[in-house]
Amino acid sequence: MKSAMKLLLVFLALAGTCASAWADHGHVHFGISVGPYWGPWYFPPPTYYYPPVVVERSSPVYVQQQPMLEAAPQTSYWYFCRAANAYYPYVRECPAGWEKVLSTPPGQP
Repeated sequence: MKSAMKLLLVFLALAGTCASAWADHGHVHFGISVGPYWGPWYFPPPTYYYPPVVVERSSPVYVQQQPMLEAAPQTSYWYFCRAANAYYPYVRECPAGWEKVLSTPPGQP
């Protein structure tokens, strides 16, 4: 009887060292491997793939600019007072009224 008990203990000790367990989708499997086994001691976890990235681009917007109108050359004026025979700002007041005069003489650029 003692030898049977020793044999059972040795068997359980060996079975404990050779036993393998793995989980597969919530189920746990136990087994005893006998002989050489060269495969993996576990099952790989399930592979999850992310959905592909989708980038939506809006179509380009083109803005057509209005054609540039050629601006008339701006002329600047001086204000002349005949009564004082002087230009503004040298004379602040002109009783007869101001006369608009081109800032450059007509023959010069």
